[in-house]
Amino acid sequence: MSRITLTAASRIGRVRNNNEDMVLAFNKFIRSDIYSTEFMTENTDRFAIAIADGMGGHKAGEVASSDVLSNLHFFLNDLPRDLSVEVFQKMLVDWLHSVCNIIESKGQLDPSMSDMGTTLVGVIYYCGNYYWINCGDSRLYRYRDGELKQLTTDHSLNQMLGDNRHSNIITNCIGAGCKDSYLDITLFTDDFKSGDVYLLCSDGLNDMINDSAIKFLLSKVPHANDLCEAAIEAGGYDNVSVCVFKVE
Repeated sequence: MSRITLTAASRIGRVRNNNEDMVLAFNKFIRSDIYSTEFMTENTDRFAIAIADGMGGHKAGEVASSDVLSNLHFFLNDLPRDLSVEVFQKMLVDWLHSVCNIIESKGQLDPSMSDMGTTLVGVIYYCGNYYWINCGDSRLYRYRDGELKQLTTDHSLNQMLGDNRHSNIITNCIGAGCKDSYLDITLFTDDFKSGDVYLLCSDGLNDMINDSAIKFLLSKVPHANDLCEAAIEAGGYDNVSVCVFKVE
């Protein structure tokens, strides 16, 4: 049993006119807003905390991010109880293929949505187990005992070439013409500990402030909007979305 204290924020930066990001925080969808909640895991057998970053430069990225998170939410709630780890992971892969088809079909039916796409990063709790998932270059970090660690790997050109710097050229996403989308899926129940702080973010955060600045902000009483504000003050070249949750 754990208490999860969660804050979330999704903000328009200084350059763009619309927000293509979306956040799913337990059962709340957030865009251009700030949100906080607290809940006990004993009161639910499933939830998702996730961020989708609609593809900048593509049409209707805000539709893609909204559709993917809405679909993920309903997919998770419709699952039967007590699936094995192996079956649950397979169903996540099947879900990815399904939602990719939905995004592609919308683009074919409506030219204004052609080539729309989104990244996806999230933490999922299902029947006693914790998983993290990733498709693209949005990130999941863990802050533990004064140390910050990026848990996800960016699906980007730089990463593929062995360069750890962030690149805006991504090699995997949902939609946007990506024909071989995939999910990194990691079971981390045994490494989910009291006192941990987890941070999910779109690249609007880590493009603007480095890991040292992120670590400093998480070392205080962490709030998602404080991290968004730091990114906007540093230039805000992109929209920025952040979820921070603490485990107790």
